[in-house]
Amino acid sequence: MADLFSVDEPPRKAPPGQPLADRLRPKSLAEVVGQDHLTGADGALTRLIASGSLGSMIFWGPPGTGKTTVARLLAGETSLAFEQISAVFSGVADLKKVFEAARLRRANGRQTLLFVDEIHRFNRAQQDSFLPVMEDGTVVLVGATTENPSFELNAALLSRARVLVFQSLAEESIENLLSRAEEMQGGPLPLDADARAMLVRMADGDGRASLTLAEEVWRAAKPGEVFDGEGLQRIVQRRAPIYDKGQDGHYNLISALHKSVRGSDPDAALYYLARMFDAGEDPLYLGRRLVRMAVEDIGLADPQALVVANAAKDAYDFLGSPEGELAFAEACVYLATAPKSNAVYMAFSAAKRAAREHGSLLPPKHILNAPTKLMKEESYGAGYRYDHDEAEGFSGQDYFPEKMGRQTFYDPPERGFERDIRKRLEYWAKLRKERQG
Repeated sequence: MADLFSVDEPPRKAPPGQPLADRLRPKSLAEVVGQDHLTGADGALTRLIASGSLGSMIFWGPPGTGKTTVARLLAGETSLAFEQISAVFSGVADLKKVFEAARLRRANGRQTLLFVDEIHRFNRAQQDSFLPVMEDGTVVLVGATTENPSFELNAALLSRARVLVFQSLAEESIENLLSRAEEMQGGPLPLDADARAMLVRMADGDGRASLTLAEEVWRAAKPGEVFDGEGLQRIVQRRAPIYDKGQDGHYNLISALHKSVRGSDPDAALYYLARMFDAGEDPLYLGRRLVRMAVEDIGLADPQALVVANAAKDAYDFLGSPEGELAFAEACVYLATAPKSNAVYMAFSAAKRAAREHGSLLPPKHILNAPTKLMKEESYGAGYRYDHDEAEGFSGQDYFPEKMGRQTFYDPPERGFERDIRKRLEYWAKLRKERQG
């Protein structure tokens, strides 16, 4: 993928104090090449502009991928008035003012492109307020969000807007963006090759962050000084991973961790566990999820898995961080390499469905106690056979309500509980070699 911004514009002086990222903003959609699927020759936005008609849109993507810039440039390409608000700082009164101004412009023959940053932060009532002005053409709404619109935005709003996905910038794109910054600054970044590669990784796909980090390096460098990796970390410290413990990053990573364990891949499971710890995830949450994996995906195939997962949680409570994290890592590897069975999970799910469907049926009378004379007269407990007195300790009685009939919920796989995990480990090793080769 190419870099976010064009490299054709000559160096220009900027107002004092203007951030490097602002100085490098593109001047036209044609310069935005980091999102080729949207702004390329056959991109979605390119086609919309060519059609001469823009509809309302939701821009969904990580920070620093050009959502605000593209919205502003869209207005310029289509001669729409550009109005920008942020859901963080705006309320109903602000929306009313914006809508009224847009109606006045429309009466004078000009439509408004209303860009709403962090639109997911508006509550449902506030989101509903956009519907009338979208429907009557008063505004073309362009909302920007870093969160999954399916979960954060009203269905009515989504039905009237097209969702366009912005992608994180590839490392090659960040590199090209740094080259553009060097051209503007009139000199190279004072970093050696390893440190430069480290800075690209620190940006984590965020073009704006890469420029902010580069600007910090230029400020810190003395004349002729070149920083190595250790020096870079000392200067910029470390940019926090893109991860929100209550939002998409959180759910994406825990899903990846759970599925890696279920798929018996200890290496991938450890990787996602490490990423969640690195991002500051609540250890208690991770402990609960490991216990969940033990009972859902391993079950009676290895009953010890639940013991190990609970022990890891207790060990973390005792040791704290960082020592206790190793206990979670041990449990994670144990669960990933353990034989798998979801038979109990499926059986309990089926039993819950049956309980809801059949209602409050009376158990068969022969397994009910009869502490009173009346209950004995009603045949409670009559004919009950005490299993311990039966041959081989099994009576074979029917324990289901008569109206329900015999049911089968628990159906363990015929292969039994033993699997050769060595074959799976060999598979992952083979896959790694193929990818490296």
